[in-house]
Formats: sequence, structure tokens, C-alpha cells
Amino acid sequence: MSNAAGSRVFIQEVAVRDGFQIEQRFVPTEEKIALIDRLSRCGLSKIEVTSFSSPKAIPMLADAEAVMRGIERVEGVEYAALVPNLRGCERALSCNVDEINLVMSASESHNRANLAMGCDDSLGQFARIVPLARAHAAVNASLSTAFGCPFEGIVPKRRVLELVARFVDMGIARVSLCDTTGMANPAQVEDIFGAVLRQWPELQVTAHFHNTRGMGLANAAAALRVGVNYFDASLGGLGGCPFAPGATGNVCTEDLVHMFDSMGWNTGVDLIRLLGVAAGLPALVGHDIPGQVLKAGPWTRRYPLPANVCTGTPA
Repeated sequence: MSNAAGSRVFIQEVAVRDGFQIEQRFVPTEEKIALIDRLSRCGLSKIEVTSFSSPKAIPMLADAEAVMRGIERVEGVEYAALVPNLRGCERALSCNVDEINLVMSASESHNRANLAMGCDDSLGQFARIVPLARAHAAVNASLSTAFGCPFEGIVPKRRVLELVARFVDMGIARVSLCDTTGMANPAQVEDIFGAVLRQWPELQVTAHFHNTRGMGLANAAAALRVGVNYFDASLGGLGGCPFAPGATGNVCTEDLVHMFDSMGWNTGVDLIRLLGVAAGLPALVGHDIPGQVLKAGPWTRRYPLPANVCTGTPA
């Protein structure tokens, strides 16, 4: 990481899907569209716009088609959608998404809690969805609880590698490893991401961290150390899995961008513009947000010296 100058990392925004899905106050369709359009002009490489799930399961995202069709597409930004099943994939493709994001858990119990099916059933769905999706969009497989399960505890590294191998065998070229409830630590992150990147150097591998226990940025730095350069993050630190006890927000986008910028990495993101978008988020969701840089300002901010401080040289 000491040779970071100018090297590129890609920031992928998930607030309007992963962030909004746990919110209690419904965000109107036109306000979702306006927010996405503002985010599109911040330099983010990808925005996960919505989920084509059952409206009964996630009422906040019941307007998936309207949002995806209503946004203004900006060149250089990918627009993705989470898809839980074949019907969801068909709905997403009808809206010309750039990426289909499939999801399953590394642990059997969380997969059943989150998706109401076993892991083998999820893999079977993937196998049916991928041939349809690949003809029209990129396909990403998100592996939840890759660093630990709130029901089962430790998820063995071999389990993660086995599932990534299954994804690769299906022809999936993008994989996200997700710390669904913030159980990961930096040493574990280096171990698991390092193993995946060594075995499949051609994969586009994304790190998806939650800040449940305050280690989100440390884990992102650890992933960066072993060669990860795609990162999911959520504006304001919004988010959390509705089916994972104790889950709180994702790593905050503006805090992550600020850290990488400070370290000399090129995120492609206009931090000041991004902070301006984040400033409007509390009014949209009806509560304060956990992001820190919005409160403190970037490290480059300077303040006038108090008038009562003497700056002269002592006699």
C-alpha cells in the first residue's frame, strides 16, 4: 500500500438497495431517482439501484422497475440490481440493468433465514439464472456471511473457497465476499481474500464490509493490502441485513473514499460532491447517519486560529 500513488480503486455504491432495505420510512420513488442521479455524478464506478425481490418481502423496493427505468444513465457508471430468483432476473433484464447481482450465504442457517431455501437450492437457482443473465448483463455473485454467521459462528475458509469455485464453474466472473454482520477482522480478511485472489487471479473480487463492530475501515485497508480494488460502500453508512440479528450499517462511502484518498489511492470520486449528497440523507430517511467525515470534514480542512492565541515568538 505504500506505492499507492495514482493506483485505482473502484467504489460501488449500495445505499439505495442495501441501505434503504432496512429503513422504516418509505422513500418515495421520485426521491430515490433524484438521489441516484446525484450519486451518478460523483465518480462512483457502480450503483446498486434496487432489488427485484417480492414487494411483500422488501416493501421499500417495491418500485424497482420504476426506479431503474426512471434514472438518468451516466457514461462510465454501471447500474446493478440484486436478483433473488429467475423471475427477478427477468424483471431486471427488462429494465436493461448493467449487472445482475445474485446472492446466497456461505452458511446454511443464514441462507434459510435470508432466502427461505438451502444453499444447494440457491446454487441450483444460480445455475438456471446465469445462462439467461450472461447474454444481456454482467453477473456478480455475492456470498453473504463469508467471514462468519450470526447463527453458526465461524465459517471455514474452505467453505468459502468451495462456493467461489462453484461460481467460477458456472461462468460467473465477478464475486463479492460479504461480511454481513461485521464479524470479520483484518487478519481474517487478508487470509480469505488472499486465498481467493491467488486461486482465481482473473476474478473481479469485491469486498463488502459492514461496520457493526467498528472494524469496517480496518478491514477495507486489509483487503486493499492483498490486492482487492473493488469495494462496496453505503452513503452515510446506511444498511444492514433485515434477516441478520445485530446487523448495522455498511462501511460508509464518504469515509471509505476519504481514507483511500488520504492514502494516495485514486478512487475517481469527487469527495466534496459526495459529501454534499450525504448531507441531504438525514432528511430523506428521517434520522441521523453514522458517517464521520460528514461531521468532522476531510483531514485537509483547516480552521482559523482562535483570536486569543498568541502566534508571536516568545521573548
